[in-house]
Amino acid sequence: MLTLTPRFSAIEALPAALQPFAQHSLTLARLYASRGIENTDDLETSLAALLSAEDLLGIDDAVQLLDAAIDDQQKILIVGDFDCDGATSTALMIRVLRQMGAVVDFIVPDRFKYGYGLTPEIVDLAVELHHPELIVTVDNGISSAAGVARAHNAGIKVVITDHHLTTKPTPDAEAVVNPNQLGCPFKSKALVGVGVAFYVLGRLAKLRRDAQKSSAQVSKHLDLVALGTVADVGVLDKNNRILVHHGLNAIRQKRCCLGILALLEQASRAPEKLQAQDFGFILGPRINAAGRIEHMRVGIECLLADDWQTAQKLAFELDSLNRTRRQIEGKMREEAALIVETLDRQDDKDSQNSQDSQDSSFESNDSKSNCAKSSKNDKTQNKNNRSLILYQPNWHQGVIGIVAGRLKERYYLPSIVFAPADVTKTDADDLIKGSARSIDGIHIRDAIENVAESHPELISHFGGHAMAAGLTIQRKNFDAFAKAFNDAMNEVDSAVFTPQTLTDGELMPQDFSLSFADFINNASIWGHGFAKPIFDGVFEVLNFKVLKDKHLKLNLRYANVQYPIEAIYFNFDPETWDYRAQSVHVLFELDINEWRGNQSLQLMVRDLAIVNCR
Repeated sequence: MLTLTPRFSAIEALPAALQPFAQHSLTLARLYASRGIENTDDLETSLAALLSAEDLLGIDDAVQLLDAAIDDQQKILIVGDFDCDGATSTALMIRVLRQMGAVVDFIVPDRFKYGYGLTPEIVDLAVELHHPELIVTVDNGISSAAGVARAHNAGIKVVITDHHLTTKPTPDAEAVVNPNQLGCPFKSKALVGVGVAFYVLGRLAKLRRDAQKSSAQVSKHLDLVALGTVADVGVLDKNNRILVHHGLNAIRQKRCCLGILALLEQASRAPEKLQAQDFGFILGPRINAAGRIEHMRVGIECLLADDWQTAQKLAFELDSLNRTRRQIEGKMREEAALIVETLDRQDDKDSQNSQDSQDSSFESNDSKSNCAKSSKNDKTQNKNNRSLILYQPNWHQGVIGIVAGRLKERYYLPSIVFAPADVTKTDADDLIKGSARSIDGIHIRDAIENVAESHPELISHFGGHAMAAGLTIQRKNFDAFAKAFNDAMNEVDSAVFTPQTLTDGELMPQDFSLSFADFINNASIWGHGFAKPIFDGVFEVLNFKVLKDKHLKLNLRYANVQYPIEAIYFNFDPETWDYRAQSVHVLFELDINEWRGNQSLQLMVRDLAIVNCR
């Protein structure tokens, strides 16, 4: 049987406000309760239910500066970031400000030349290319005191809009809008960069409408807000769910920018079938590829395109960059896996050999009994390390974050992957940049900060969130940093490093239907912080077949369900399967399979264990 942790089991604990849902669907009520829903107001999707903009510290100062700049036709320059959140933030600012009559352009730092944020070098470049009178940062700037000072020396005012955490003093900008800055009473700290930009522009639009200066409607661009929010893995609290709900519906109805439609065409996805998670798995990677491999300007221009031919051309370019990114990532992942395997062998060869022997004996004995096999998706941990920190001089700076995420998923350890900051230099004093990804229970930015406080000589710069962070160190300090970070992880409760697979429990027989699958998939915006429903149960195996040597297609029977249930396990591990399987314990998501105009219920298998064999 699979080892699973239930999200919610005691139906008696249902809040009274959810009892009406229980009368309609006990499963739905259980899903809501396990995700912290306590009353129907928590499920509100109206734009009127959004948190008030007036609670964002600094927003009125920012709006007054922007309003005056538009009236006086000052040159406004948007300084963006090189990820999808930064791209959507920049595109949103450009679109709305131009509708308001602003003189506005944008610049995005080349990550390979200038790094992240409003650096003094970026200010110098901005002055050289654009001669701005007002700089507005999006998705960056909260740690850019030096850049703000350089702008002031050049006579440029600065408005910072950001959402990142920082331990540095707030820059001395004319306005700073960040829900995570000290003293900000805005209740949702989960806004991403494009969400902050949306609030600033919404407040500005209201001011200018009231003064009869403009009729711009920022809500017409919620497609960009939804895309940036999910792609940046923003926590889907109530406020973010509302933003994503309306943006998703706009795309489904093709009331969105042409660039998004062109990217969906490249991915062979129909807009009307789009789900919230597709922002992170389909659209986000294609836009991010521009910043990872080349320059984010391509991604922003795609989101700004107002004619179909241009949108298609740029979407094709982004799709090509994404394919290149996949190739680079694949090679780096293979190299990283080999390094980890070498480290494991060096740590404890005897222990590993002993374990291999035990595993072999177990499988051999098992095949003679009931052939019950546990999932092969168990996380493999390095015996002596509680982190994975890797560096290779040939690795690509634009892809290290993805590789770190893959390592974290595979080994269930906080992972940091480094690459040269400048591939043309080889001196030990030269800088290398790292991208970190974490597991539940370890705030990765805070962990890096702790190392920086105890070993201030090791880290040049750092920043980020609970689950993802970036940092810069000198190449010669790599080993010392790796040791210091791993020592810090050794202070963490060992239970944190044991992964939990959550389940929403078993479904009722009546839940195995097309109508319920469609209902559940559209009952809410599911994603980070509001997890998509995932269930488990024991099924009888009627028959099976392996497709393309890597996908397992199953025909199953569930107790008290009068018809067979189809299931598909993509990229399954053949070692987890036995052709004699009679019953299986399955972790799955409900899905609807469409083929030649017909629909059928389908279970998307996420994990599987054989219970017994014929």
